[in-house]
Amino acid sequence: MADVAAVFHWPPPVMSDMALPELMGWHARAIDRLKAMNGVED
Repeated sequence: MADVAAVFHWPPPVMSDMALPELMGWHARAIDRLKAMNGVED
């Protein structure tokens, strides 16, 4: 949840309503965006 909150600036109540698969999907997007912002390639 911390990665999602840090990248997308979402408060915890927004994420606490999400199902785990949805939250994990947003986590993957957050990591992708963080890598793109910092020029990190897979």
